[in-house]
Amino acid sequence: MVDVGPGGPAEARKRAFAALPLHHALNLTLEESRAGFARIRLRTGPLTLGGVGGSVHGGLLAAMVDVAMLEALFAAFPPGSQPAGTADLNITYLRPALGDCVYAEATVLRMGRSLAVTEVVILDAEGRLCAKGRTIYSLRSAPGAGMPGPA
Repeated sequence: MVDVGPGGPAEARKRAFAALPLHHALNLTLEESRAGFARIRLRTGPLTLGGVGGSVHGGLLAAMVDVAMLEALFAAFPPGSQPAGTADLNITYLRPALGDCVYAEATVLRMGRSLAVTEVVILDAEGRLCAKGRTIYSLRSAPGAGMPGPA
């Protein structure tokens, strides 16, 4: 995130992220966000550790894929576009996500007029790859912006 100090846009985005009830309940923090990339952190605890061997529950990792994807996309929306929702989300679990923190890093692979594709990696505190997700997100024209063409 480009920031110009405590009152800059990056800090405002982080405050807006933290203010969302879901993010607060799950103890998610926005660490970095810029057009096409975002990194979020989950601090683990009793609410999140329901997976194999005391790992982070897989459903929560899937939610992290969706949340990180949205942060990477929203800053990159083409002019005249607005969100229409997640069209597809998949995740492949590679190892249990253990430790005090788990991270999701989302990268936009392609941004069309009506669809965007992202890849999200889930990493443990040591940087080991725990899961990999992919999303397809739908975009629509903002009112008065005309109809989008093919993605």
